[in-house]
This record gives sequence, C-alpha cells and structure tokens, in this order.
Amino acid sequence: MNLRFISRILLAVFLIFASNTSFAKVIKWSMQGDSLTLDPHAQNEGPTTQVSRQVYEALVTRGLDMSIGPQLATKWKAVDPNTWYFFLRNDVKFSNGQTMTSEDVVFSILRAKQPTSDFKEYISTISGVKAIDDYTIQIKTSKPNPILLNQLSNIFIMSKQWSNENFAVAPQNWDAGQETFSAVNAMGTGPFKITLREPNTKTVFKKNKKWWGNVEHNITEIHLLPIKNAATRVAALLSGEIDIVTDAPVQDLARISSSAGHKVESTPQMRTIFLGMDQAADQLRSGNTGDNPFKKKEVRQALYQAIDIEAIKKKVMRGLSEPAGIITFPGVTGYTKELDKRLPYDVEAAKKLLADAGYPNGFNVELRCPNDRYVNDEAICTAVVGMLGKIGVNVNLFAQTKSKHFKELKDNQGDFYMLGWGVPTLDSHYVFHYLYESGASWNKVNFSNADVDAAIRVMEGEVDLEKRNAAIANAWKIVKDDIAYLPLHHQVISWASKTNVDVPIRPNNEPLFRFSRVN
Repeated sequence: MNLRFISRILLAVFLIFASNTSFAKVIKWSMQGDSLTLDPHAQNEGPTTQVSRQVYEALVTRGLDMSIGPQLATKWKAVDPNTWYFFLRNDVKFSNGQTMTSEDVVFSILRAKQPTSDFKEYISTISGVKAIDDYTIQIKTSKPNPILLNQLSNIFIMSKQWSNENFAVAPQNWDAGQETFSAVNAMGTGPFKITLREPNTKTVFKKNKKWWGNVEHNITEIHLLPIKNAATRVAALLSGEIDIVTDAPVQDLARISSSAGHKVESTPQMRTIFLGMDQAADQLRSGNTGDNPFKKKEVRQALYQAIDIEAIKKKVMRGLSEPAGIITFPGVTGYTKELDKRLPYDVEAAKKLLADAGYPNGFNVELRCPNDRYVNDEAICTAVVGMLGKIGVNVNLFAQTKSKHFKELKDNQGDFYMLGWGVPTLDSHYVFHYLYESGASWNKVNFSNADVDAAIRVMEGEVDLEKRNAAIANAWKIVKDDIAYLPLHHQVISWASKTNVDVPIRPNNEPLFRFSRVN
C-alpha cells in the first residue's frame, strides 16, 4: 500500500509538471531599446506605446488591418458637431478585479490633458468630458473634430482608484526626470498584466485572466528583454534565447533567413526618419561662426542636397528604406507622391548654396543622434557626417541612448539632430500639430508660420473634406518649400522570429500579442 501511495504521488507530480510545461507558452521578445516608462500618458514614443498597449486599452483601437474599431467602447455617436457620446462595455475589469466605469474614462482623458502628459496635443480639441451614467460618457470638443476617433485610439484608460491610491493622479514628468509609482508599475484592462519591471533589463507580462475579450492567443507569459547591441541580439535569437526580435538588423536578415528554425518578415513602416536644425538660436551651441547658419534657407538646402540618400539606402539600409521628400508616408491623409519627391543630390550645387549664404568654407556643428531607437540610426548619422564633410561642413557626431537623446532634445540642447516620426492617427494633422505648429512640444527647429498655424486649425475643425484637404495640401507646400527639416527616408521594419512563433507584423511596428501564438 505504501508503494502504491508513493506511485500515485509521483504520478500526480509528474502530471502537474507535464501540464505546466506543455501548456505554458512563453514568448521572449527583444528590441534594442526598452520602454521609457510604464506611465501610459508620460511619453509618446513608439516602444513605450508598444509596451503600454499590451496592458492598457483605449475607447477605440486599430486592429491588425489598422482600421478603427470598438475596444472599451462598444459604440459611439455624435449628437451635434461638438458633442460625442461613447457607450462603454459593462463587463470590463482592471487586472486587480476592480470594475471599470465611466469615472475611470473621464479621469483618464483629463489626466492625458494635463501639462506633464506627452499626449495632450492628441486631444487638444477636447474641451470637456463627463459621465452621464456608469457606462456612458459625453465628450465635448471646442470645434468639430473629424479625427477624434483616430486620436482617442491612443489615449489609454487607467483606474482612477489605483491612480489615487498610488499618488499617480498626474502623469509622470518624464522630461524632468521624475520617478513615480506609475512609471514602474502598470494596471490596466488589457489582455496582459505586468508582474515584473526591471527597466532596460527585463519586463514580465502574464496573461490577464480577468480580461473581458475573446482570448485568441495561447500565450501565458511575455518576457521583454531589451538588447542594445545588434550582434548580441541576433546571436540570442539564433541560439534560442530569444523568440522574436521586432527590430532585426538589416545587415543580419539574410543570415537569420538562412536558419532553418527562423523566419524574417519585413514591411514599410509608418515612420519617417529626418534631421532637424534649430533655426531660432542666435548662434550655434557647437559652431564656430558666431551666428546660426541654419536660419538661412540656402544653408538648409545645401545640407539637403549634399546627402546622397540613395547611397544610404543601398549601403546602410541594404535596400530596406524608401527615400522621403516629406515627413509622412503613403496611406496618411494628405500624402501625395508628388510631394514625396526629393531635391536632387548635387554636391556642387550644395557648395554654391553655402557660398551664396556666406559660408564658402563651411562651418562646424554637432549632430545629435540616438543609437538604440531607429533602424541603423547611428550608422545613418555616420554616413551623413561624411557626406556633409564633402561640402565643408565639419560635423561632430554625438550618439547616445534614446532616453538621454530625447530628454536633452526636449530641453533644447541640440543644434542639429535626428528624429523619426510615426503617424498613429494616419492623418497629416498629427505631423503638423507636433512638428510644425508654433510652440509645439516637438517643434525643436522653432518653425513658425501663421499660414501653417491657420491651416492646422482648419485640419482639426473642418468637416468639409474638400476644404480640409485643400488646407493640408497648402500647409505641405509651405513647409516643403521652407526646408525646416531634412527628410531622409521612410523606414522599413523587419521582425525575425523562430518559425513556431506567430506574431503578425504591423506597419506601426506594434506587436499585438493578443493575436499571437506559439505553436
């Protein structure tokens, strides 16, 4: 009887162990940089939003095909041009079991409008929000807003109670280096919850058993393991330590594809890479001229025409980029192929432009770049340094991690810098509102044009599509002619994974693990 009893115990232990190992589906995910913060309203940055979207949800969302559909709201209607009603799901719980109601939605929208929020410009036209009942909210806008749904798809909903209890009523002031509970902890309504957060090292997501949605994935855990070095990241993938890399280096794609146990998928991304030049400072911080050459359009055009973008595409990007003439891409409202044409690469013309502007011998300047944010970001900047040297512009490259790069850029520390811009709303208004509007938070070139500002007002308040499209076209014509920025290319992204891992690639570079499987 003792032997029989022991056998039963051993069998039970074996079955438990076998069950756990057979059904535990863990995805080990890597990219070169980590989320900057877990606060869903503190930083409007791609990898940060990628992490937030696994845990937090919005009233509406974009699906795998990038179309807008219901999420925490089941339906909505505009009762007049400035008044919207959203009807919420009544079966939604936060991952701690607390029921989500209108109160949480009102709190979250107002939180996202606070000064420390990096999302306040998304919803600048929202003039009021209130709860009608537990599952109905009213949103008032200061003017008719034709892209309100696009904007709301990026405003994540938090628990008012959780935020109050953890002193997180206001978004983290990331620009000032503030540390808050919401920066290292998260509690949303999404399909996963975060159970471990070690910034820049490891973040563990576990399946949220209280999620309201239909579970289409078979994942029990996701481990985000950022690896900055490209060679190390690829080695970890090929050795089996990592299951998927969502920014596979272009120089390693052939090697990864040749591995029988791995696959590579590439797609054009909704992101344009460009260089910005501060045109407001009286003199360059890093220059030798005693003035600011960037104030002169001839200088900006000279730099533009000195950049051999086809060489960058071929040698740096291995063909995986598309030269850009404007800072937006096909599929965005207001994009046209004609606008996207670049000025010709012409070294002699660039030298003449510099001489005509009063800089026949060029000048010195520092170029600031991230080295862990965009595809081959530092390598692109290195190539640009060499190209500008050919026209006498001596560039000192200063490359650093994205967290420092963005923070110092926000603190107005850069004369000349790299940035990449996605358009999550798929509308030109997003580009103008952040990059071209006078005084906008990311307008670090200090561009200001009354006609463009007026066009932005039309973009966010005109429901007549013909008039709105005309305003967008006029604004693009003005800024393209001004050369406030130097567009480089539209980025192409590549995801590499084990063959048994299925994570659908999306043009916004956001994995939706709720649609993913490990086979």
